[in-house]
Amino acid sequence: MVEQATTEQTTPGKKPLGTASVFLSFAPWIIFGVVASPSTWEYAALAALVAALVLSAQDLLHGRVRILDAAGIVFFAVLSVLALALDRADLLWLETYAQVISNGLVAVVAFASLLYDPFTAQYARESTPRQYWDSPVFRHINRVLTTYWGVTFAVMTASTWLAIHYPGKDDWFNWVIPVALLVIAVKFTQRYPETYKSRAVPAS
Repeated sequence: MVEQATTEQTTPGKKPLGTASVFLSFAPWIIFGVVASPSTWEYAALAALVAALVLSAQDLLHGRVRILDAAGIVFFAVLSVLALALDRADLLWLETYAQVISNGLVAVVAFASLLYDPFTAQYARESTPRQYWDSPVFRHINRVLTTYWGVTFAVMTASTWLAIHYPGKDDWFNWVIPVALLVIAVKFTQRYPETYKSRAVPAS
């Protein structure tokens, strides 16, 4: 039974996880991280909000939304409202820590989703037959992937915090380390499901 579930967990010709869909959900957060700075975070929040709404449009029209998309829409909407409602003097802390907060929020969303439904499972179901959604292999793979993304953004949170306190190394902490972490996480997301299934199911 386990062998059948792992063998048929994905539709032939498709990746075991909707990697492209995952990346699209991260796109607003990446846009914010790239554009945001003490003088541009308001525009970054607005651009990220527009991106989140556009990328979630189909889901919203059908009355559903993924947890990461929902978190992005709410977070960037709140930032945009704060930018309009408050004076800049009241938002100095946000100017300083906007990227730290956004990375930390993604980590919190990822870890919190482990309590009920790992967020990567929402993408994996796009290419997995419904009868296998509750299989031990499916659940294990998505718990590992979700944990990996949570750790990735937790490290990015620490890295962007260090960039604030060690400005001489801000290129490393704001760019090199986060980009490397994202690339590694994408590669891991693409490769881990098949790697795990090959270990979990002995060759017949």
